[in-house]
Amino acid sequence: MKRKQGNAPCVSCGKANLSKDEIGINLKLLGENVRHYYCLDCLADYLEVSPRDILDKIAEFKAEGCKLFE
Repeated sequence: MKRKQGNAPCVSCGKANLSKDEIGINLKLLGENVRHYYCLDCLADYLEVSPRDILDKIAEFKAEGCKLFE
């Protein structure tokens, strides 16, 4: 599965250079066909959860060996 890295800005706030974890969690939670990415804080707002909830899910997916978070 390909993932866009580096210069993908947040579609909501415009934050530049999203991390690979931010790109990965967008793909994992919003679907692999997503074309626009959210930074951690904007994704949390969009999903109506806390940023801590998103970070916890990233840690969980990493522990499961999800390839999006290698």
